[in-house]
Amino acid sequence: MSIHEQEKPKSGSTPYAPEGVAATSDEAEAEAATSRHRRSRQVELPRFRGRITPPLDRAIIKIVPPVLIVALIVAVTLDPAGAAGVIGELRTFVTSGFTWLFVLYSVIALAVCCWLSFSSVGKVRLGGPKAKPEHSSFAWYSMLFACGQGIGLIFWSVAEPIMLRDESPVVPANGNPAEGGIVWTYFHWGLTAWAMYCVVAVCLAYSHHNLGKTLTFREATVDILPKRIQRGSGVIVELLAIIATVLGLATSFGFAALQFTSGVSSFTGVPPSIGLWIGVIVALGGLTAVSAFLGVNKGMKRVSEANSILSIVLVVAVFVFGPTIFIISNISQTFGSFFYNFIPMSFWTDAPTSSTPLGSWQDSWNGWWTVFIWCWVIAFSPFVAGFIARISRGRTIREFVIGVTVIPSLIVMIWVGVLGSAAIFYDDASERSISADVAADTSSGLFSMLTMVPFVGGALLVIATILVATYYVTSLDSGTYALAEFVSAPKKSGPWFRVVLVVSIASVALILLTIGGTAVVDTVQTGTIIGAFPFSFVILLMIANLIRRLKNRDKDVKRLEREVNDPHHREEDDPADGDDFPVAHRRDA
Repeated sequence: MSIHEQEKPKSGSTPYAPEGVAATSDEAEAEAATSRHRRSRQVELPRFRGRITPPLDRAIIKIVPPVLIVALIVAVTLDPAGAAGVIGELRTFVTSGFTWLFVLYSVIALAVCCWLSFSSVGKVRLGGPKAKPEHSSFAWYSMLFACGQGIGLIFWSVAEPIMLRDESPVVPANGNPAEGGIVWTYFHWGLTAWAMYCVVAVCLAYSHHNLGKTLTFREATVDILPKRIQRGSGVIVELLAIIATVLGLATSFGFAALQFTSGVSSFTGVPPSIGLWIGVIVALGGLTAVSAFLGVNKGMKRVSEANSILSIVLVVAVFVFGPTIFIISNISQTFGSFFYNFIPMSFWTDAPTSSTPLGSWQDSWNGWWTVFIWCWVIAFSPFVAGFIARISRGRTIREFVIGVTVIPSLIVMIWVGVLGSAAIFYDDASERSISADVAADTSSGLFSMLTMVPFVGGALLVIATILVATYYVTSLDSGTYALAEFVSAPKKSGPWFRVVLVVSIASVALILLTIGGTAVVDTVQTGTIIGAFPFSFVILLMIANLIRRLKNRDKDVKRLEREVNDPHHREEDDPADGDDFPVAHRRDA
C-alpha cells in the first residue's frame, strides 16, 4: 500500500480523525478550504519524474569534489613547477593524439544543431506545447551571452587578432596581412563555439523541461547505458561536471581579477598588487552573492541587461570615434573571408604535425589555439549549458538552437570586427605598441587600444573595466545556479546555498592568486581544460541519448510531457516523504 493510499481519508471522516468518527462541520469546512487552496496553488513545473539519488551517491557527489579540489590546490601550490610539468605533458598528450577528436566533436555539434533546426523535431516546445517563454527576447539573449562568452570576448577580442596577425594558417592574406587573425577570432568565438554550448544545453533542456528529469548531466546521459552500470556512471558523470564547474569558475575569477586590475590601472595609475587583487575578488564576490541571492529575474537578468547596454555603448563609440572607414572596410572583407574559409577551418587538423609524436604541445598551432579553445568551451559547458537550459523554457527547439547559435555568433562577429579592426589600425599607427603590450600582458590589449580612441578613450576605459566586472558577475552567477542544481538535485537549492557556493569559489580564487600568483592560476586553468578530454565522451553520449529520445518520441512520451507540465494542481504534488519529494511518481524513468 502506498503512502498516499495510507493517508487517504475514509468517507465521512477527516485525514486526522480516527476511523469511524464522524467529522464535525468545522472540520469538513476546513478540509474543503484546504482542497480549494490546493487547486488554486501554483504548481512548480516541470513535475519531477527522474530518479531519486540514493543517499550514498548523494554523499559522494557532495563530499568528493571539495576534497579533490583542495588536494589539487595544495599539490599545485606546494610544487608549482612539478604540477605545471605534469599538466604540460598531459596537454601534449591530448594535443598530439587527439586534435582530430576535438575537430570532429566540433563538427558533430554543428551538424546536430543543423538537424535540430531543420528537421521536424525543431517544432518540439521545451516545457510542453502550451509553455510560454519566461523571459523577453532581449533579456534571454543578454543572459545567455553574458554567461557564455562575455568575459572571454572582453579578454580575446583584441588579444587574438593582434597575436595572430602574422600567423594564421588556412586563411590567405589577400593583400590584408591582418585579415587572418580576425577571421580566426570569428571562428573560435562564433558559430562553432556556440553550437558546442547549444548542443549540450538542448540535451539538458529537453531532459528537464519535457521529461521531468533533474537539470543534471547524469539524468540527461545514463539511460542510454546498460542498466547495471547506470548508477555508477551517473555518479562519475556528475563528479566530472562539478569539478569542472568549480575549477573553471575559480580560475576565471582569478583572471577576471587580473584583467579588472589592468583596467583600473589604465585610468588611475594604481599599480597592480596582491592587496588590489584581494579587494577586487571580495568586491566581485560580494556583487555576485547579492545577484545569486536575488535570483534570476531580479539579479542575473538585470545585470545581464546592463551588460548588453554597456557593450552596445562601447562598440558604437569605438565605431563612431575610431577609424570608421577602415572598420567598415575590414568587417566587409573579413566577413567574406570567414564564410569562404569556414569549412576548411572547421576541418583543419594540421595533419603534418601528426606524422610523429609532438615533443611539446607548443610545437602545434592547434595546441595554442583551436584545441585549447575547444577544450575551454567543453570545460565550461557544464555551467554555461546548464544555465541556458534553465532560462529557455517555453521556446521551441528550433527557436532555441537559432537563438543560441546564430544570434550570439552575429554579435561576436560585430564585436570582434569593430574592436579587432580598431586594434589593428592603431597598432599599425603606433608602430605595433599594442602588440608589445599584449606580448607583455595579454589582458591589457583592449585597454591599450581604447587609450588611442580620440575624445572618448578615457570614458571607454571606465566602461570596459565595468564590463569586465559585470560580465564575470553574470558568469559566476550562472555557474552558481548550475552548480547548485548538480549538487542538490533533485531538491531545489535555496538562495543562501547559492551564496555559500559563491563564497567558496571566491575563496578558491583568492587562495590561488595570493599563494601561488598568476602561474598557479594558469596551471590550474590548463589542468581544468585538460579535463575536457574525458568530458567530451560524456557529451557525445548525451548527444546520442538526445537523438534516441527524440527519435522514439511516441504517444506515450507526448502524454508524459503533458503530465509533467500540467499547470493544474494534483494530489501527487503534495510532499509526502521526509525529503519533501512527491511519492506518487518516485520511479526510475
